[in-house]
Amino acid sequence: MDVLLAGMVIGAVAAGIVAGVLVWRAMRSTPGEAQKARDEQLAAMVEQMRMSFAALSREALSANTNDFLAVAKSRLDGQAAASAATLEEKKKLIDVRLEEMGVRLSSLNDVITAVEKQRMEMHGAMQKHLDTNTAATRQLQTTTGQLREALAHPQRRGQWGERMAEDVLRLAGFIEGVNYFKQEALEGGARPDFTFPLPGDRVVHMDVKFPLVNYLKVLDATDENVRAECTLQFLRDVRSRLKEVAGRDYIDPGHGTVDYTLVFIPNEQVYGFIHEHDGTLLDDAIRTKVVLCSPLTLYAILAVIRQAMESFRVEQGSQRILELLGEFQKQWVKFVDTMERMGRRLDDARKEYEEMAGTRARMLERQLDKIENLKARRDEGILDAVHQGQAPPRSDEENGSGGHEPPGHAQLRIFDDSRPERLAQGK
Repeated sequence: MDVLLAGMVIGAVAAGIVAGVLVWRAMRSTPGEAQKARDEQLAAMVEQMRMSFAALSREALSANTNDFLAVAKSRLDGQAAASAATLEEKKKLIDVRLEEMGVRLSSLNDVITAVEKQRMEMHGAMQKHLDTNTAATRQLQTTTGQLREALAHPQRRGQWGERMAEDVLRLAGFIEGVNYFKQEALEGGARPDFTFPLPGDRVVHMDVKFPLVNYLKVLDATDENVRAECTLQFLRDVRSRLKEVAGRDYIDPGHGTVDYTLVFIPNEQVYGFIHEHDGTLLDDAIRTKVVLCSPLTLYAILAVIRQAMESFRVEQGSQRILELLGEFQKQWVKFVDTMERMGRRLDDARKEYEEMAGTRARMLERQLDKIENLKARRDEGILDAVHQGQAPPRSDEENGSGGHEPPGHAQLRIFDDSRPERLAQGK
């Protein structure tokens, strides 16, 4: 490639020199035919030189091309070998990457499968939950409709209120006949729905009948004016009910009641509705000594009542225990006094026993020793008389008795005969 460029440069320089010479000659010659001949000659020479340089260029180009091709082939072979080695390394690297990618894709496939399975399970559970909610909603709608129909009748409203109150009582752990009583007639003829006993022979009454007709109309109303009118009428009904309850014998401290009575509202929504639309109504009820109770507030009041009763029972039990302890103390004093007297008697008996076993026994032993000595002397006299062939000597008592044994002598003899055994036992 370098030789070709050098040949081309040399040819160009030579052509330039020749052209310059010819131009210089032409400028010095005269015009005419000679000029024409010179021009032709110059053109021929230029053509010849061009052809020579063309041939030379072709030869140089051919040689350079062969050299270039050889160098290019050598370099291409080297680059091909290097490329093949690089390609092989890259192939191995690609294979490793593909293998890793396959493992990752397999793991990803497992994850996707697990996620899909979980999604299907969640979808099934959600569908089941939706079906359950749908069924519950339908059942709630049915129950609401039945409840609405039931509340349309005054007697059924009273029964529903009693049922709700009993549910709250049961939840609070109250037992009928123990913690509360139903429909007990009062002296004035009134009959509260529930009566709760309190400490100190006190009671509190509760009424569960509550006006809900206009409240149901409020719920059914589609016009704002009608709803507002029904709301005002419902609040008037509530105030009228409070006055009615306050005018009964439910509050009579002279006959054992507390200063308040309870009115049960069987629904939290109704209680909230009253508080929202007439905040002064609850205060007015308190001033008339009537306490409005929702299910939640009734549960709290029942908890207070039960705690008060339990505290009262504990107090009564404590008082009874104190009374029993006082009686026990009295009996204990008597017991200690009796034990002390018995101890003194036992001490006296012990002293008497020790005296009998000591001094008295020794005195008896001395008397027995004297009797023994007397008997021994008598036995010696009898033996001497027998040996001498004489009658045995008689004692003064025998001489004075006329030959008869004095009274008690047989007992004395028997006592004397048994003395050795008794002495042996005493020893």
